[in-house]
Amino acid sequence: MESLDAANALDALAQVTRLEVFRLLVRHEPGGLPAGEIARQLGVPANTMSTHLAVLTRAGLATSQRHSRSIIYRANIAALRHLMLFLAKDCCGGSEELCGPLVEQLACC
Repeated sequence: MESLDAANALDALAQVTRLEVFRLLVRHEPGGLPAGEIARQLGVPANTMSTHLAVLTRAGLATSQRHSRSIIYRANIAALRHLMLFLAKDCCGGSEELCGPLVEQLACC
């Protein structure tokens, strides 16, 4: 992952509603959720939710697929993995005793 891609992803997640949307999508992998259901669960108006989903999609953190009259959104788990690896790549100068707990916590995912 390049620094610009990481910055775009972090920028997309730096807004509370988008962060909540992304975490909701991650919890509903691999099936995803329709846009209307995301808006309903988070109590956000549909037009506002559409904007948030577009930002997450442009940042590469979400994907969408039309199913009949609904658009199903999914978290891009590969992008999440790349972002997390980018952030932790040089963790603690490679010191295993400092990085080990982080790696263990991420391994459960």
